[in-house]
Amino acid sequence: MAGTNLLTLLDDITTLLDDIATMSKVATKKTAGVLGDDLALNAQQVTGVTADRELPVVWAVAKGSFINKAILVPAALLISVWLPWLITPLLMVGGLFLCFEGAEKIIEKLFGHAEQEDESVVEQQDLQEYEKQKVKGAIRTDFILSAEIIVITLGTVAGATLVNQALVLSVIAIIMTIGVYGLVAGIVKLDDAGLYLLQKAQQSGGKFKELVGKFLLAAAPKLMRFLAFAGTVAMFLVGGGILVHGIPVLHHAQQGSTEFVTGLLGKTGELATPIIFDGLLGVVAGVIVVLVVELWLMACLLTKPF
Repeated sequence: MAGTNLLTLLDDITTLLDDIATMSKVATKKTAGVLGDDLALNAQQVTGVTADRELPVVWAVAKGSFINKAILVPAALLISVWLPWLITPLLMVGGLFLCFEGAEKIIEKLFGHAEQEDESVVEQQDLQEYEKQKVKGAIRTDFILSAEIIVITLGTVAGATLVNQALVLSVIAIIMTIGVYGLVAGIVKLDDAGLYLLQKAQQSGGKFKELVGKFLLAAAPKLMRFLAFAGTVAMFLVGGGILVHGIPVLHHAQQGSTEFVTGLLGKTGELATPIIFDGLLGVVAGVIVVLVVELWLMACLLTKPF
């Protein structure tokens, strides 16, 4: 009897772990779109600090990210228990925010330039205080992106039991934090690794080390630019996808478009149409939100007493 009970318990545990793994895989795919932007933003946030302080800054931001998720995961579970109807509106807000961020980046790239820090001001500023401000800014950015990841994950596992929801949310929170900040640490140290290999090559005359060192030095800035581009594209795709799945009219429009294009192009149209539809919808939604925000800010300025 005891042996039978033990086997039943082990079978239940195996089934539970299999369910968690499956749901975590689905949630990871849906939240991966935020990952590129998360990587690019956090890698950019630690630029400007001295080379010997890059890893300590990344570690400080990573600790802040764990604290963010320690707040967000219980909050998400409380919403799931007490206010489950709020999940879809939160997803819609998160989707619109992603589209807004993507559109804002494109508009800024086309019509303006991001504000850059005055190097002379940074030099005059206390380096320790400057570092603290960098860490605080990165943790604030992480909170927003973490909230998006948690809400998207919660929407994925909304029909699961509370225990499964808690486990999947915890797994995603841990994997995303370790993955993002592990990669950020590697990215910010690519140029240092390249410089180290070049110095070693000069001492020993090793051609291979010289080639690898030059490759890493050349690749580091290109990788940052690629991550920024991929992150922006992912914002539109993920944001548009969230809107499509949350708004029935858009979902039916996507299905109709896919069926029509599939009739013309076959399998290629079937695979490409939903992606293009989500992306275009994300761009349109993002531009609309940017215009609304700009009009609201202008209205606030006009009504502000002088």
